[in-house]
Amino acid sequence: MTPLFSRYFSRLPLRWKLQMVVLPLVLLPFIVVGVVTGYVAYQQAYRGITQASKDDLDHMCRFAIDLLDSHYKQFQVYKEDKKATVQEEMRTITDLAYSLVETEHRLYRSGQLSLRAAKQAATKALKKVNIGETGYIYAMNSKGRLLAHIAREGENVYDEQDEDGRYFIRDICQAAVASAPGEVLYAVYPWRNAILGDKKPRRKLVAYRYFREWDWIIATGGYLEETYEDREFEKLSFAELKNKINSKRVGKTGYIYCLDTEGTLTLHPESAGQNILEMKDAEGQYVVKRMLASKNGWARYAWQNIGDAEPRMKIVRYLYYKPWDWIVAVGSYEDEFYQDAHEIKRHLWSSLAILGLTVGLISVGLVFTAASALTEPIHSMISVIRRVKAGRLEERMRVETKDELGELASHFNRMTDMIKQHREMESNLAQQGKMASLGVLASGVAHEINNPLGVILGYAAYLEGKLDEEDPMYRMVHDIKRESKRCKKIVQDLLSYARTPKPVLEKTDINALLGQIVDFAANHTSMHNVVINTDFAADLPTLLVDGDQMRQVAINIMLNAGSAMSEGGVLTVRSERVGEKVVLSFADTGEGIESENLDKIFEPFFTTKKKGTGLGLAITRQIVRHHQGNMEVDSQLGQGTTMRVWLPVPKEEEGQDG
Repeated sequence: MTPLFSRYFSRLPLRWKLQMVVLPLVLLPFIVVGVVTGYVAYQQAYRGITQASKDDLDHMCRFAIDLLDSHYKQFQVYKEDKKATVQEEMRTITDLAYSLVETEHRLYRSGQLSLRAAKQAATKALKKVNIGETGYIYAMNSKGRLLAHIAREGENVYDEQDEDGRYFIRDICQAAVASAPGEVLYAVYPWRNAILGDKKPRRKLVAYRYFREWDWIIATGGYLEETYEDREFEKLSFAELKNKINSKRVGKTGYIYCLDTEGTLTLHPESAGQNILEMKDAEGQYVVKRMLASKNGWARYAWQNIGDAEPRMKIVRYLYYKPWDWIVAVGSYEDEFYQDAHEIKRHLWSSLAILGLTVGLISVGLVFTAASALTEPIHSMISVIRRVKAGRLEERMRVETKDELGELASHFNRMTDMIKQHREMESNLAQQGKMASLGVLASGVAHEINNPLGVILGYAAYLEGKLDEEDPMYRMVHDIKRESKRCKKIVQDLLSYARTPKPVLEKTDINALLGQIVDFAANHTSMHNVVINTDFAADLPTLLVDGDQMRQVAINIMLNAGSAMSEGGVLTVRSERVGEKVVLSFADTGEGIESENLDKIFEPFFTTKKKGTGLGLAITRQIVRHHQGNMEVDSQLGQGTTMRVWLPVPKEEEGQDG
């Protein structure tokens, strides 16, 4: 690498460096492999094309076999489905015939008919029903005597046999007597009806049901071929199959054809029905006879069609289909096989060029994407580092991976957290120092400020009492008095926060204390439009608290709630025990507190009031902490705020409860 190129390379962005390094590694091997592969493919094309074409012929031949077999099996399934449907229909007819007999029996039982008349009516009705072309309903008793029959009524057929020599009537009678009430049974047997002119047996289906009251076996019988064998449907279905096979082509001129073992073409695009048993090829060989003799195999012969200048070699794959005793054959000319090889030769180099260009463009895009995937997180990290450097310690790097960049981001975030914690510790120490200084200052200046304020308040009160309210000076004196009181309260709050006295703990009924505070707060000017509800839990343990300080806590919270409900609302004061704590909750329906201010409301001098000092809640939390308790707040803007004060239950109270 030359010095000039080294300097140029070192100045490039990281993603372009990756492009220059990776692209040659991707494209050069592809080009080399593509050229070698193309040459080998071209050499192998002629050698492999014959086998590939044979495989294609074999596939098409087996495809035709599959079509024939699918048609055969599908039609068998159709027959079985049709049989199930017919059985259900015959079951329905048998149930109807049973109901008819049952109706006549009820007429007999009710006295409307005699038993003989009822049976005659039932017999007459049964003989009127036909099933299919030759089917009918009949009835016999359990001894085989035909009680209702269109031709043989009165005969005993108990010992009759079917065409297989089976005593099928005996089986029907025995099964009927043993059947459950309401059960319909079936019997299928071969039967040749000489009266109908049957020359060979046909399968007959009988559905029967036993009527015990009369000892009647009510049966519905019919030939299966008249019920579910649809020859017209099979003919149409086979015509569709022939069209499907005849439409298939192998190459340009190849096709599928079928012939039976006598040499008659059963399927052929043009010559179906023609016998080709004596067909000879261009060399005088009996091609079809050889195919019929072997039934499975390959045939290669010279064949000259009308219009051909000379014979062309033809190759045929043929297989035997046993269910129909057919030979299925697929043939095509060999010169059409090699057409694909010539196409390969022509398209190979153009395809290789196009593919190379496409792969190059794709590689550029992929490498650029990969480079971006690597550099974008680095750019994002640099941006975060710059913002943290500017003092925005809340910024964090996104940890989206578990690789080295993800580990770096995690470590940086932990480092930032530690810096932020150190800053907060420094701020807290500084704040504590300020508060200590504030305590010294407050205790030192409180006396100096309160004395002059007391004199000012005294004179202002005196003047206010001497002046008439209509006097213009009265308003000024009143303002002096009000603002002096405010200054005195600020000084007192400041002193209270800086030097909160240690609580004097006494056993206190917290519910009674809350009741007193509620009564006092209800009369305060800030609570005039507020309804105060109470919900004090019974049997709360007595607490060790400073009553005056807890009174200050509750009043501060309730007056703050009243200020948040200037237009009116409801304040609910509740007490309850939760584990080893007693919880005092103050829930208002006021304006609520913005979420970003929830963590600030207990800080000294933070206030959202126009005239507030920002020390009320700070003093409140300080008092609660001195009682070994804590405070929490929940608020929804526009819905209200709930303040909770958690106070510990004394150990002796816990023991008593246990």
